[in-house]
Amino acid sequence: MVRTLMSVVALLIGNAVGLLLAALLLQGFSIAPLSLIVVVAVFTLVQVIAEPLISKISEKNLPALQGGVALVVTFVGLLITDAVTNGLTIGGISNLFLATLLVWLGALIAGIILPIYVFKELRENRK
Repeated sequence: MVRTLMSVVALLIGNAVGLLLAALLLQGFSIAPLSLIVVVAVFTLVQVIAEPLISKISEKNLPALQGGVALVVTFVGLLITDAVTNGLTIGGISNLFLATLLVWLGALIAGIILPIYVFKELRENRK
């Protein structure tokens, strides 16, 4: 139970890092300061729901897409989060594509670094 909670917190922090990275580097991409928590929560929820669905669809219909599932999930997550929240502004199609890469990269780096330095229990093998 504690391990699952730490995994959720690490995922939320990783997504927050990725979204903030995109907000800092892309002109036109913005997150309202008061909406940051809601945007990160909605984005993470969309990712958690969409990842198994997109993975299953790509496994059966588009096997070549398997390697890029995380990027597709991030892309879909940004689109849906932008549509259902008022706190996220993407600012155009080029920002959407660049934000997809930045959010994915930021979340990936945070997902690697957090278990090493912050959530050391996530590194250990389950017993």
